[in-house]
Order: sequence, then C-alpha cells, then structure tokens
Amino acid sequence: MHASAEDGTTATASPHHDDPHRPPHGARPEAVIPEDPTVAMSQPASDGAAPTTGATPRTAGPPPTTAAPAPAPGSVAEHRPDGAGAAASDVRCDVLVIGGGIIGLVTAWRAAQRGLRTVLADPAPGGGAAQVAAGMLAAVTETHFGEETLLGLNLASARRYPDFAAELTEASGQPTGYRACGTLAVALDSDDRAQLRDLHALQQRCGLDARWLTGRECRRLEPLLAPGVRGGVWVEGDHQIDPRLLAAALLTACRRAGVTFRHSWARRLTLAGAGETREAAEHVDGRRATGAVLADGARVAAGQVVLAGGSLSGRLAGLPADVVPPVRPVKGQLLRLRVPAPLAAAGPFLSRTVRAVVRGGQIYLVPRVNGELIVGATTEELGWDTTVTAGGLYELLRDAHEVLPGVTELELVETLAGLRPGSPDNAPLLGPSRLPGLVLATGHHRNGVLLTPVTGDVLADVLTTGELPPHARPFTPLRFSPAPAPAPAPATAPARAEANGARRPPPYATPPPYATSPVAPAGPAPAPAPDRPAPATRPTDAPQEP
Repeated sequence: MHASAEDGTTATASPHHDDPHRPPHGARPEAVIPEDPTVAMSQPASDGAAPTTGATPRTAGPPPTTAAPAPAPGSVAEHRPDGAGAAASDVRCDVLVIGGGIIGLVTAWRAAQRGLRTVLADPAPGGGAAQVAAGMLAAVTETHFGEETLLGLNLASARRYPDFAAELTEASGQPTGYRACGTLAVALDSDDRAQLRDLHALQQRCGLDARWLTGRECRRLEPLLAPGVRGGVWVEGDHQIDPRLLAAALLTACRRAGVTFRHSWARRLTLAGAGETREAAEHVDGRRATGAVLADGARVAAGQVVLAGGSLSGRLAGLPADVVPPVRPVKGQLLRLRVPAPLAAAGPFLSRTVRAVVRGGQIYLVPRVNGELIVGATTEELGWDTTVTAGGLYELLRDAHEVLPGVTELELVETLAGLRPGSPDNAPLLGPSRLPGLVLATGHHRNGVLLTPVTGDVLADVLTTGELPPHARPFTPLRFSPAPAPAPAPATAPARAEANGARRPPPYATPPPYATSPVAPAGPAPAPAPDRPAPATRPTDAPQEP
C-alpha cells in the first residue's frame, strides 16, 4: 500500500507549524488548466504540487483567480516588460516551458544556460513536488522487477547528483540539502525477509552495489530499529536531497540565468497549420506547436514548447488527440514528523534513510538534518482525489512503529496527500512528440526528484539539437504513439453501389474491437449489460516503492 511520493503530489498540511520553504498560504502551482472544470485542481504544475494549510481536502472546481505575485526585487523578471506577472499581449521566445515544478525549472535553467530565450509559465513556480516529496535518491533500492531500462536512467541521474548539487549551489547561492548518507532497507518477518532477498538477488543480477546484512548488523547501523528486524540490504550509494531547498535553488538559478517567468495558467496550446481549437486539431498532420495562450490573455509565441505539467499534462486544451501524453494521477499520502529537542540532544534519531518491507507493504523513513522525519507513502489509484484519510495515515504510522518504535514520540508537523504523474510503464516521457515544436517532460511518477539532473540535461540536448541522447531514447514519447492508420482500400463494387444509392447492408451484430491506444477515449465508460450487475470497483495499487 505504500510507495514513494517523489513526484506530483498535492498536499494538505497541519496549520500549526510554519516552514520557510513552503509557498504562501493559498498559492497554487498548477500551470495547466484542465478542460473539464469538474476535475479537482489539485495536481501540480511539473510533476509536483504545493501544500495548503488546514485539514480540509481539495475539492473539485476550476482554479481560483489570484493576483499575480510581484517579481522578486532585482530578479530578471522585474527588469523585463514581459516578465513575471506582466500582462503583455504578446511575448516571443525560443522556448516556452509550461509547468514550474522541479522538472519545469530544471528544463528552463538548462535551456537558458544554452543561450535560449526561455519563458516559464506557472502561477506559482517552485511550488511543486518539492513541497511534498521525501527526496530519496534511491536508484538501487528503487529497483523493480521489469524496470531494468528505467534503472539505467535512474543510475545515470544519481551519478550526476553530486556535481549537479554543487553547480546549483554555486549558481544560486543557496543550499540544496544534498546528503551522501546511504540507505538501509530492512525486513520484519520471514516473509518480508524472503521478499527483500528476492529484491537483493535482482540487484546483484543487475550488478548493483548492495550488501545483505543480518538483523543484528542492521541494528548496529541504526540502534533504534525494532528488535524484530530480520535482515536488510545496505546501499551506500543511495542518498537524499531536500526537495524544498532544491526547488528554491532552481528558482533562483533560473532567474539569474535570464529565464522570464509568467505567473499565469497556460490555457491553450497554439498551433500553426490548421486551426488552434481542440475540435480543429484532432490530428497532428500539417500542424506545429507555436506557443500558448495564458489565462491573463497573453499570447506566448515560442520556437519550441516544453510540456512539463505533471498528471495534468494531457488536459491542456489545443493538444491534438494523437499526441496527448498517457499520464494519470496516482495518489500518495505521507507524514512529516519532528524529533523533539530532548531526543535530538541524545543523538541522531536516524542517521540514514530507512526503507522497510512490513507485512508485504513498503514504507520509508527519511531523516532531515533539521530534525524532521518524512514517513511515506501510500499508493492509491483514485483519480483526482487528494483527501488525507485517517486510514492512510494510520497505516503509515502503524508500519513505521513496527520498524522504529520510537516514532510515536515524535511531533506531528504535517499530513500530506497528492498526485504523482504515472505513465503506463512507470517511466518518464522525454523528448520530441509527434507534434513538431512540442517536447514532453512528464510522467516521472515516483522518480521526479531523482531524475531531475538527467531530465535537465536531456531536455537541453533536445532543445538545441532536436535529438534525444542515446541513453534517453527508450523514454521517447513516441513509444506510446498509436500506429499510423492504414491507407483506405479502393472502393469495392458494393461500396460503389451504396454510394450510388443502393441500400446499406445491416450493421454487424458485434462491433469491431477498439484500436489500441494509450489515451482513454473521452466520455463515460460503456454501461454494463442490463442482465448483468455492474462489477464492484476498488482502488488498485500502482507499482510500489520499496
């Protein structure tokens, strides 16, 4: 039931504790307006979302109309007539990035470093998954059966992180919270131990650096672990970062690099070739993405458009139907706790990230240097629901207590819930789409923070060369594109006769099967046959994070 909430989560938080890295109360980071106003506007702009205060869950409805915040003093936007919050009628640039979460920010930063005039559209940039995610850089312990190709990309990004964090700190003058602390995965009973043994065997087959430990060796590393821990896997190379600090640093680095911020929603993608409306753009043929119309009325004309809108990426108006990214929302709930001063004075509560298999489920505990402890996360296929539930939080605390009994003595700081942007194969969509001028950077699911460095590098290459680098080619959005329709066959004699007024033959008793497509057709699902009761439905778990 538990897995990572690294990517694409919207939060509900405890109102009793202020965090200097959280956006202002009421700030909402979604950059894409969904076409259907009944959809809950709780998904973040770029694989992420910002927490809101209070215990009331988000409800369905269109985004609120809010005044654009003033640009920061001395920022690039402050000195540009088309900068942050300006309502200029026309803006021209080389690259328009739709979505200001960590994926959108790193894309904009790298594009600006390559000399491209870059505009980023988002009402609250920097308020994405950074406000919710745990920040595990767990390429090895995140290994899953059947995801060996994704493992390669995860490892490539993890190797980049030390230099990436150092470069970002130098560019922004701000810390990122990067910690090379390692990760310990543990198991509680014999069944959990067998499951972890299987995962360790997969890690060894993949040539990964992961060492099996006995329960006693695990407790030697982390003395506060429960006595019942039966064994574990120590991965020295899986580290962590503070996503809130990461987002803040990226925001500053973008401003210093010359990125122009438009604090507004992207209302509609604009196309050249054959109309701009959804109705007039069902297919790519002869069309090209040329920019977007924003909610403040501005039209941004761009040589290339990067869609980094998290699980709302597919709901941007104007997208031709055959390039809509197959991204869905995957709900996750997690907790933020704080170690009380008397306990902290006695020594570190945890020295490294601990992941655990508890009765077959997965849970993680990520300690911060500021005394916080992140506990997460559930994985729930519940559409756009972002309600924080008693059941979800109970499961997290119950399993955390099984692994680390002292967790119940910690102070509860925040309760969080939100949406990850999942793809059909749990891997991101990176690179050019079938629509010329449109580049995708979405679908990172549980790996958004981990994949931030490699995503920025890949997108910079794509925007300057038009080509995906070899290590990123398996993640092209074209892997989900429907096959081209066959050319129409010559008219047969019956068809010619029908065209000349002959009577149409009776329809088939059974309709032909639907064409394979990664994008669900619009409209409600077909109703069940009247003589057969509708099947009961229940949420299903997405692939989980150990």
